[in-house]
Amino acid sequence: QVQLVESGGGLVQAGGSLTLSCAASGRTSEIKVMGWFRQAPGKEREFVAAINWSGGVTIYVDSVKGRFAISRDNAENTVYLQMNSLKPEDTAVYYCAAGKPIMPLTSRAPYDYWGQGTQVTVSS
Repeated sequence: QVQLVESGGGLVQAGGSLTLSCAASGRTSEIKVMGWFRQAPGKEREFVAAINWSGGVTIYVDSVKGRFAISRDNAENTVYLQMNSLKPEDTAVYYCAAGKPIMPLTSRAPYDYWGQGTQVTVSS
């Protein structure tokens, strides 16, 4: 089993920045890819970004390209999501996920483990 714990959410004004962290523990050797998803009230959970654990390859949803950056610290088993130029439409609960490199990484299919979520609220 793998446990994921997110942190770093909060309230920020439009144009501001936040950095989310996700610390993995347990059988971390199982992790080959990690991702971030988000779910706004009344909407489906959507993919935000993913990173390949070994090679550092990253992918993003179009709406966050150029504003968000995903990175990982293998030694600390931690993945980060740096969010800049935040917009009110970025408001959502953000979930960290970990799993296998099954394509497409933008779907839920690769991810066997999920965190509890952290709230990000962007005020206008």
